[in-house]
Amino acid sequence: MKISVIIPVYNTEEFLPECMESVVNQTYKDMEILIINDGSTDYSYKILKEYENKDNRIKLFSFKERKGVGAARNFGISQSTGEYLYFLDSDDYLEISALEKLINNIKSGNILSGQWKVMKKKGDIDEIEIEESAIIYRGALQHFKRRSIIHHLISSEWIKSNNLRFSEDVNCYSELPFIVSLLKLTSEVPRLTDCLYFKRLRNDPISNPAVMQASREQKLLDLLSIYNDLKGKENRNLLVEDYLDLQFLNFYRKNVVMLFADSSNINDYFHLLIATAKKVSKHILKTMNIVVRNEIKLLAKGKKQSYSRLIAFHHFARNLKRALTGRTKMYYYLYNSIFLKLPLKEKTIIFESFLGKNYSDSPKYIYEYMQAQNMDYKYIWIFNKKVKDIPGNPKQIKRFSLAYYYYLATAKYWVSNSRMPLHLKKREGNIYLQTWHGTPLKKLVFDMNDIYSANPKYKKHFYQQSRRWDYLISPNQYSTEIFKRAFKYDKAVLEYGYPRNDILYHIDRDNIANRIKQKLNIPLDKKVILYAPTWRDDEFYEPGKYKFNIKLNLQEMKEQLGDQYVILLRMHYFIADDIDTAGMEGFAYNLSKYDDIAELYLISDILITDYSSVFFDYANLKRPILFYTYDLEKYRDTLRGFYINIESDVPGPLLYTTGEIIDSVRNIEQISEKYKDRYDEFYQTYCDWDNGEAAAKVVRQVFSDDTNHYYYQEKGSSFNQ
Repeated sequence: MKISVIIPVYNTEEFLPECMESVVNQTYKDMEILIINDGSTDYSYKILKEYENKDNRIKLFSFKERKGVGAARNFGISQSTGEYLYFLDSDDYLEISALEKLINNIKSGNILSGQWKVMKKKGDIDEIEIEESAIIYRGALQHFKRRSIIHHLISSEWIKSNNLRFSEDVNCYSELPFIVSLLKLTSEVPRLTDCLYFKRLRNDPISNPAVMQASREQKLLDLLSIYNDLKGKENRNLLVEDYLDLQFLNFYRKNVVMLFADSSNINDYFHLLIATAKKVSKHILKTMNIVVRNEIKLLAKGKKQSYSRLIAFHHFARNLKRALTGRTKMYYYLYNSIFLKLPLKEKTIIFESFLGKNYSDSPKYIYEYMQAQNMDYKYIWIFNKKVKDIPGNPKQIKRFSLAYYYYLATAKYWVSNSRMPLHLKKREGNIYLQTWHGTPLKKLVFDMNDIYSANPKYKKHFYQQSRRWDYLISPNQYSTEIFKRAFKYDKAVLEYGYPRNDILYHIDRDNIANRIKQKLNIPLDKKVILYAPTWRDDEFYEPGKYKFNIKLNLQEMKEQLGDQYVILLRMHYFIADDIDTAGMEGFAYNLSKYDDIAELYLISDILITDYSSVFFDYANLKRPILFYTYDLEKYRDTLRGFYINIESDVPGPLLYTTGEIIDSVRNIEQISEKYKDRYDEFYQTYCDWDNGEAAAKVVRQVFSDDTNHYYYQEKGSSFNQ
């Protein structure tokens, strides 16, 4: 028996090969593959054409303009010739025997579904345990709770004779009319437990969202359109009526109330909800909690003011309940209900570096410049723990304390080198200076395909973060181009170099270096190696806490180099593991918790790194750099990918063993001579804007008394008013 596999396609070029390979390599061969290219603007059509040319089971159709997934599926139904139909999304994929299992088990039935799993990245497939083969019968109402028709083998005659079709008027709920028609035909749907379909949860819901990742507003509009169209039609069916009511009420309970947290949204959607609320069956409404019941009753009566007051009370009660369950929630309640209503303090600046972990980086050097200039501002520093000995004695507050919420609600200026929590609100009048924390080597945000970090919503959250920035500091033209694209950022870029690198050009940097060495008890008669690796995205304990297993053989290095060198170990601030230096006293110094890595650059003679962006900053010193890239292939090809060709562009050798590191250190003068020309070119490309004056330029630009914020234009500035 032939299966007609129907695949709508719209701009899924990065997922198509995996999807198509999973179909053409199925163990069940008697199929036709109907692909409907729904007006794609990327390379999807080209990819599909190549598959069509190689496999005569594939039939490719194209719409000139996008019509939507419903229209594409309906067209596929009209072109199908198989005894059974199977719907597949073009960003998903199947286990190799999925169709064979379905066809062998459907027997004389009209419908059989399989099991599906939501996948966040490719590697997740290895973690799935396949259940023992069994057919489970579930009530159709429960089965279609998720409103999905994917991974169902359905009789073609059943579909066509009963005129089962998808909606072509909406995108988010186009399957509902099809499912409603199915509910009239069957009261239960069998499911095969060992037949897997892998549903991809895309990690780029901003520039390339799946239908299931549409906005809450769009989902509401589509659901109301479908609900009001289907509810109460001819041939009334109680199962269908109940299903539609439950779809609406569950969406309302989880989404509409949150949408109306902003009371202005009530005006936009109230009139649409009235007609819907009037159609909800009383016996279904009784199954909801009393709050939802009262809200729906007010909607049905069209009592807008009463409804708005009830919604406002609903949010107040919820927030108060949360506040009473813990200190942090109480702080957040006070932040929202009181602090955000206070006037902004025009002369107050919040500084934070690396999520409150350090007094360091560009925020430090911007602050110290302002403090040295005696500028009339109140300075607030945020730390996880109190830090001593800060010049000027600024007010120090603990992250997530009551004072933290107070000052972030009332300070006019925010200065940070990393992201601020999304639950903090940027008010009208706030100015947010994002200094960022490195020239990009590894691909960033929207230049990344699969996300292998601990947070699958990374791209969505980053996009929301970057909408709040007013200024972004760039260290070089190369970074500016990447930042604008990878962050989807279109506001002011300050092309002045990094303030954190000003110390590397300080007129008294040699004496500063000696004082730092003395403070750290580092012998003045020995040369210093700085080892500063980055983290690995796929090795983590939880978001923001990464594992790291040091691969350098410190004992061997001590034996071979200890008479002339010491080594400083500086892990990335995301790395949670402590580095064991037992037995390495006098040779290895673990300075991972040392606040300012720029000071460690200053005291070191050689840098060893891997894929960390530290070498872009270190190159300002024109000192030797060695690259310990023992896992280059994995990092480059799987985890991140690089913007530059690390094998031909970096200003030093790629090394893979401790022995190679030792040999290179012993022959560092020859290494430096060998890479001199490449180093000079690298310096001109990535260090050209750094000259020791970045902090001054940034301060003149952002903290000018000119309230119109006319842009201070220097060499390399890409904007002015």
